[in-house]
Amino acid sequence: MNTIKSPEESRKILNTICSDLTRSITRKDELTRFWFFILIMFAGVGLWGWIIQIDKGLGVTGMRDYVSWGMYIANFVFFVAVSLIGFLISSALHLLKISWSKPISRVAEQIAIAAVALAGIIIVMDMGRPDRFLNVFLHGRFASPIIWDVTVVTTYLTISVLLFYIPLIPDLALLRDRMEGKIPNWKLQLYKILSLGWKGNQKQYKLVYHAMRVLMILIIPVGLSIHTVTSWLFAATLRAGWDTTIMGPYFVAGAFVAGAAAVVIVMYVYRLRYGLKNYFEDLHFDYMGKLLVFVSLVYLYFNINEFLVPGYKMKTAEGIHLSNLFTGTYASMFWLVQVAGLILPILLMLVRYFRKPLPLTIISVFVLISSWFKRYLIVIPTLEHPFLPVQNVPDYFKHYSPTSIEVMITLFSFFAALLIISVLSKFFPVISIWEYAEEKGVDKKYFSEQPKK
Repeated sequence: MNTIKSPEESRKILNTICSDLTRSITRKDELTRFWFFILIMFAGVGLWGWIIQIDKGLGVTGMRDYVSWGMYIANFVFFVAVSLIGFLISSALHLLKISWSKPISRVAEQIAIAAVALAGIIIVMDMGRPDRFLNVFLHGRFASPIIWDVTVVTTYLTISVLLFYIPLIPDLALLRDRMEGKIPNWKLQLYKILSLGWKGNQKQYKLVYHAMRVLMILIIPVGLSIHTVTSWLFAATLRAGWDTTIMGPYFVAGAFVAGAAAVVIVMYVYRLRYGLKNYFEDLHFDYMGKLLVFVSLVYLYFNINEFLVPGYKMKTAEGIHLSNLFTGTYASMFWLVQVAGLILPILLMLVRYFRKPLPLTIISVFVLISSWFKRYLIVIPTLEHPFLPVQNVPDYFKHYSPTSIEVMITLFSFFAALLIISVLSKFFPVISIWEYAEEKGVDKKYFSEQPKK
């Protein structure tokens, strides 16, 4: 923390920080309107596709008796993976007192909320009878892994929302006191309600710190559970490619890779769009690049384990599965994912130049796209090779190809997630104002002062 500033310096620094970090809330231009129009339009097209699916049934998708999960579950696993970054940055790094992660934590929580919310929605979209979803709670059996998944997803979403909201309360009070005349009155009233009568006294800050610490500790087992339980949905099934004990940590390591890449991309967009170069500094990108290298190396280790052990034994079913990945139908996708999404990014990010904002963002885009296709490779090839022979069925049952309806609904999930993140950025500061000001040496007593007109 910087040394405590004089009253004049403190007020000046606080005014500057408030002005800069509320830019995302106050800025209104044609680009913003066009962006929301695009998001809403594509999300609407996806919802239209879902209405068609509900009306005609899952027969409009490419899923059949053998490949019964398809793109939807691959997408579900991807969003669960991305959501785990909230646990890593907002909890683990905070508890370890790693100060550079503080400006990034709210970005991580935005991504976590959007991703885990969409993960839950995707599960419902994958159902042929979504109207029976309530039966999962009313008549669910503990022996069913889907109950575990639904439970940890809802719990993780609840804790993520609280971990986003509670540190936001002092900022909401700042917005309530400083944004009069700069934003619509209804938004000002919203800040007044959400700030819960915040006065900024020492007792309230102590309560916020305590609540944050409790949530940071709670989210660790829940965060690990959400992706471990998801991996159990695969590992508990006797299938070539899934029947392994490493699926839990393997999924968690892959989740950190996807989530870290998503955070880098959103950081860069905020930095560019809202002029936050002095807040999302080159230093933050450098550290995020190092973090991404570390988690990618761990993930590479699990990838080697995933293929080396069954490849050494080369049992019949495993041999067919590995041959299909390495040299068969999915070889191009498999090698592109491994090289462009894991090996090459690791090698590039070891060089300092590639940990600068723009190069790191470009690398992160490749990593994130590859992460989605990696989930596709986890789900589809295994389902296409059951132990029982595929016979007496039409040819199109033997291979999976997603239909336009599936693509529409999958696109809905991406645009809906982006819409949630965009809405959060338009309503709330993308960096914690009070925490950042405190780091710059501004005493908390100035946060509750009424600004001069």
